[in-house]
Amino acid sequence: MVVCGDDGLVHRLAAELSGVYSERVTALLPGARTDRRQPSAMAGRAAALFGRVTGAVGGRGPAAAGGAPAQPVRIVEAAEPDDEALIEAGVQYAEALALVYDDDETNIHAALRARRLNPRLRLVIRLYNRRLGQHLEKLLDQAALVSAPDLDPEATDASTTVLSDADTAAPALVAAAIAGSSKVIPAGGALLRAAERPPGGGGGRERALCALAVLSAPRDGSSDGDPSADEPLLLPDDDEVARAAGRGTMVLETVTHMGPALPPSRFAARALPLGSFFSRRLRWSLAGLAAAVGALAVASWLVTDEDPAHAAYLSLLDLFAIDDPAIGEPLGRQLLQLLSGLTGLLLLPLLVAAALEGLGTFRTASTLRRPPRGLSGHVVLLGLGKVGTRVLARLRELDIPVVCVEQDPQARGIALARNLRVPTVIGDVTEEGVLEAAKIGASLAVLALTSSDTTNLEAVLSARACKPDVRAVMRLYEDRFAAAVYRTLRDSHPQALTRSRSVSSLAAPAFAGAMMGRRMLGAIPVERKVLLFVALDVKAHPELAGLTVAQAFRPGAWRVLALDTTAPGERLDDLAEAPPPRDGERRPGLDWDLSADYVLSAEDRVVLAATRQGLADLLSRRDRAPHPDPAGGRTADAGRG
Repeated sequence: MVVCGDDGLVHRLAAELSGVYSERVTALLPGARTDRRQPSAMAGRAAALFGRVTGAVGGRGPAAAGGAPAQPVRIVEAAEPDDEALIEAGVQYAEALALVYDDDETNIHAALRARRLNPRLRLVIRLYNRRLGQHLEKLLDQAALVSAPDLDPEATDASTTVLSDADTAAPALVAAAIAGSSKVIPAGGALLRAAERPPGGGGGRERALCALAVLSAPRDGSSDGDPSADEPLLLPDDDEVARAAGRGTMVLETVTHMGPALPPSRFAARALPLGSFFSRRLRWSLAGLAAAVGALAVASWLVTDEDPAHAAYLSLLDLFAIDDPAIGEPLGRQLLQLLSGLTGLLLLPLLVAAALEGLGTFRTASTLRRPPRGLSGHVVLLGLGKVGTRVLARLRELDIPVVCVEQDPQARGIALARNLRVPTVIGDVTEEGVLEAAKIGASLAVLALTSSDTTNLEAVLSARACKPDVRAVMRLYEDRFAAAVYRTLRDSHPQALTRSRSVSSLAAPAFAGAMMGRRMLGAIPVERKVLLFVALDVKAHPELAGLTVAQAFRPGAWRVLALDTTAPGERLDDLAEAPPPRDGERRPGLDWDLSADYVLSAEDRVVLAATRQGLADLLSRRDRAPHPDPAGGRTADAGRG
């Protein structure tokens, strides 16, 4: 595997591939003298300071999260990913290449070069522009077929996958805000989380889909000297769970919104109703004037003994002052004409006011909404940049009420907030009164996702000053800094839930999964081990075909979780990209309540959880020598997929 980049994502991705998947990795990094964007001096000093604090207090390294490399990663330095640098990194014989530079243009140029050097290469490209990414995927896949006409798609996966770190990090950030956990797997439009439950099975608000692991025994002597109790037991069967009654478990749950939701009409993007064009005072004035005109028409009919339609017509002519003077007419007719003329004078300013108010309504329809009165149970989103925009879209897809705060009126996500009719406050989150305007005191959670670590930290501290028990999720640049901030805030506010996240650490598992195959849904760490979630076609795996779900379950290796009920020709290549269903919408998707007696057929596609060794066995990764498990667990086969 070859990874190329210039920020924290490349380091996280290299560690993920080497530590979780036991792959041989080469990292192509810019030299020390390049002018690529680096973290600010303040952020660097803060990261160094909190890094020392983390090392002194935490006592846990990357291995604790399952990310320690199994073997040293080969480093190649080059200012740009040109042909010479890619060849030196070994792209011409690599299995997969990840291009994760912060600049989209650099990634596109490098992808074109790499596809020319190795048509059989699996490409994973970091790109924010979704539409451009879709076109680029098709272009590079076609280029592979043109360069290698004998390429067999069934035998060689030379696909191109375009991902955005903002898109891949958004589900975990949203889940951390609404559910308090970032151990989240997006699949089939749903968010699934791995939740730890104490001994006895209590502590969960959601129904558990299945048990993923039995956690290690507490260090209080309750394990009775059993050495196997010192490490977690992955994918246990019912008997193993029953025998480990004194140990906690990790279960799979669906993520739902825990706070009170506002009526959807307040936040739904909808057409403006006709009544909102005019103010209430103007509507009453127009109604009174219409009643007066009707009364004049009735009086004219009674006085003149004309046909009712003709009497109404004469009243309208008098109203608009276009009828002949009623000279020589009866006194009643003359009085009615004078009253109609006076009513016509009153009509003119009302028509002007109606025109101005209607124009003003059209102009204000494109402006940002203010948070309404009585708002509560919402999420306050700070920052509408790349990451904030994707998080906003995800929150609205889940119908979660949200209020945005952004300093720049021209920020990337302002247009989306306007289109979705999401209440937005324009102002600096560090200034007094801005968070109060976003109703922080009545909110469920705050998401600080600006590009400045210090701004995010200050905003969360200010939010905690307004509401000490508010759930806080911060975006922080450096992993050690994020971990140290989390521990500090957790100890300072033990009654409140705090999460600090680095976008690169959240995005790395998705990029690594794409390098292993585009149907990899993600990975969840379980203490010093890791569980992988993957979508597989049953026909390619004799270990699954023709067996019931219960028979296909291999304790400690893999477990079938769900069945894709979508027709084979309509299935998405990547289940993680499936949008969530709208309210009341019924459509084919993943069936999580799968019967244990269901027989898996060759046409089925299933989602399963697997250990690294179990997935290696399923994918027949046996053509390379095995590498030792970096987390101290079982030996992990590092062969080709």
